[in-house]
Amino acid sequence: MEWVYNDDVFTSDDIGEYYGFIYRVTNLINGHDYVGRKYFKTVKKLPPLKGQKRKRSKTVETDWKEYWGSSNRLNDDIEKHGKENFKREIIYLCKTRGETNYMEAKIQFAEDVLLRDDNYNGIIAIKIGIGSVKNLNKEN
Repeated sequence: MEWVYNDDVFTSDDIGEYYGFIYRVTNLINGHDYVGRKYFKTVKKLPPLKGQKRKRSKTVETDWKEYWGSSNRLNDDIEKHGKENFKREIIYLCKTRGETNYMEAKIQFAEDVLLRDDNYNGIIAIKIGIGSVKNLNKEN
């Protein structure tokens, strides 16, 4: 199952300047959904070169292509019903880590995910500083 954005398949070639995305996984059997976030890239720590003390780092792509979500209930249903009975869609592309974190919480609160019986979300976890979101109004 591939990720879809605006009814088109989304691939690594489409990432461009984006840092992460907000997504929805929908159970096509019962209509239950899950809203979450995922980053496209992460920094991998490497050991120092011989004779050096500083650790090195390398930016690598995350497992976003295979990722379905962190909800145990969602993943249990995916295993039970099969991936072909779920739809994965990107609902918002984000340019920074702060924007990704902020937009996930904003959408989850706007959709009352914790109050709905037809939603897999069981928690809204957020840690955002003012600097992370200060420029969002200027961009949007």
